[in-house]
Amino acid sequence: MKTTLTRAVTIALITLAAALLGRAYIVEPIYIASASMEPTLSEGTHFFLDKVTYRFRAPRRGEVVSFKPRLGGEIESVKRVIAVGGDEVEIRAKQVWVNGEPLVESYAEHRRGDVLLDGDNLGPLTVPDGHLFVLGDNRDYSMDSSVWRTPDGERDPFLPLSDVTGLVRGAF
Repeated sequence: MKTTLTRAVTIALITLAAALLGRAYIVEPIYIASASMEPTLSEGTHFFLDKVTYRFRAPRRGEVVSFKPRLGGEIESVKRVIAVGGDEVEIRAKQVWVNGEPLVESYAEHRRGDVLLDGDNLGPLTVPDGHLFVLGDNRDYSMDSSVWRTPDGERDPFLPLSDVTGLVRGAF
C-alpha cells in the first residue's frame, strides 16, 4: 500500500514538474485582453503561445507575437509584426507602407476611418536591427508602435526583440 502511494505521489510530482517546465519554456495558454487585435483575434479568446520558435529564428512580417508590457504595464500585449530590423516603415493617412510599397492588409480594420488619429501619419522610419514595428489589427483602438512614447513624450515606436515572449498560435 505504501509503495503504491509513493509511486502515485512520485508520478504526480513528475507530471506537475513537466507541466510547469512546459509552460515556462515550450507553450503557454494566453488570452487576448483587449479589442486591439479585432477582428482577427477577439477580446477574451484563448490561444497557445509558442515559446520555442523564436529561439531558432526571429519573428517575421505578418506574424502575431506576444511581448512584455511596455512602460510598467502588467499584462503582456499581442500585436502583428509589420516591419523588422532594416525595414523602412511609414504610415500615410492610415495606409501602411513597408520598404516603399503599400502593405495589403485584409486583416486591418479602421473603425474611425473618417478621423485621422495620432499615429495615422508617421515616418518614414527605419526599424533598427534587433527591433520590430508592431501594430494591432484594430488600428484605431490599439496602443502599438504607431503611438508609443517614452515618459517624456518622445516617440518610441520600436519593440526590442528581447521583449518578445512568443508566437501566438491556435485558439482553444
